[in-house]
Amino acid sequence: MTAAVYQLLLPGLVDRYRAKLNARRYASETPLFTSILREEHAEEFIEISSRTDGRLVTLVDVVSPANKTTPAGRAAYLATRARAVAQRAGVVEIDLVTQGKPTLDFSRDGLPEYDHAITVTRGATPDRYEIYTATIQKRLPKFKLPLAADDRDTVFDLQVALVRGYEQGNFEKQLNYTGPLPADVKLTDTARAWVDTWLKQLNVK
Repeated sequence: MTAAVYQLLLPGLVDRYRAKLNARRYASETPLFTSILREEHAEEFIEISSRTDGRLVTLVDVVSPANKTTPAGRAAYLATRARAVAQRAGVVEIDLVTQGKPTLDFSRDGLPEYDHAITVTRGATPDRYEIYTATIQKRLPKFKLPLAADDRDTVFDLQVALVRGYEQGNFEKQLNYTGPLPADVKLTDTARAWVDTWLKQLNVK
């Protein structure tokens, strides 16, 4: 998904910015009966920097399941974010994960029911959140991605990135659509029923 976002962003940035894929690496440990399951993680994120002075302008980060379900994943994710905020950069969080605890701690009162969220903060106001949401039944939203303070936002269509990432990863053949959803997936009964109906319409076997 991160690579697809990068591919779609890059053509519109080359004149004034440099965009690159970076990665954080860490290990998480999960108790498993009488042993410990240790997993190594490498998670890509996008850094958009000024072409003139190299200053970080915007961080774009796609939340992983480990970021929301393991202490090590959460700490690593928040450390990446904190470094960007310390440089007064804008931050875009793309959270399509339905498991675990949200990475950002702010009041969600007044928000509509949603399964996916894009949260945008700007360098000058890091405590103010611009939130774009969607349910699993709906198309993912377009959102405004902040750039330098003297530049206009770029409007990014996340649904297009999702489709590209799905096709490039060949997930149609790699994912098992016939088994039940994991127990920790947080979906309403209505959303689960919609998923079941959608899969039946696709004749998934």
